[in-house]
Amino acid sequence: MRIALRLGLAAFVLGIFAVSGVLRAAEKAGENPELKVGDKAPTFEATDDQGKTWKSDDHVGKKIVVVYFYPADFTGGCTKEACAFRDEGKKLTDKGIEVIGISGDSAKNHELFKKHHKLDFTLLADEDGAIAKKFGVPVNKGGEVKVADLDNLVIKQGVRAERWTIIIGKDGKVISREKIKDAGAEAKRVLDALDKDGK
Repeated sequence: MRIALRLGLAAFVLGIFAVSGVLRAAEKAGENPELKVGDKAPTFEATDDQGKTWKSDDHVGKKIVVVYFYPADFTGGCTKEACAFRDEGKKLTDKGIEVIGISGDSAKNHELFKKHHKLDFTLLADEDGAIAKKFGVPVNKGGEVKVADLDNLVIKQGVRAERWTIIIGKDGKVISREKIKDAGAEAKRVLDALDKDGK
């Protein structure tokens, strides 16, 4: 009985070490699975829809920054979400809010998507999912999307991020971190959340 107990305890201790090793490896790789409200937002940079380098340090601290991760350009839910942020654009900018969309699409895909839907905010390319991982947003294998509106053009992407929105306050800290279920209502939810917090 004692031997079994000792073996069980040893397995438990080894399990704890294994988990902490995985977490340390994730931190080393720039991942942050434990990012919480109140934490300092990670810094990042990426190529935007114009092919230019966009750096978070140039924006965070000057405005409230809404970073929303989405699976893919030109897909149903992602198009609804992007167009909703576009339609609420004036209300958002009047409150000093900057919206940034991030997916595993290339800068070229973003350029097409932005132009086609007349989006008035920045889209960033995160083809390897490195930015998503910094924010603790899970990513899956990328794929292809056939765009009927563009003569069935097939676009490819690196990874597909899950749908999450992170709101970063002017102090550079995370105000809100939410997994999103209703893509089309997300812009309104962001506005309501910031109104509720008095931001």
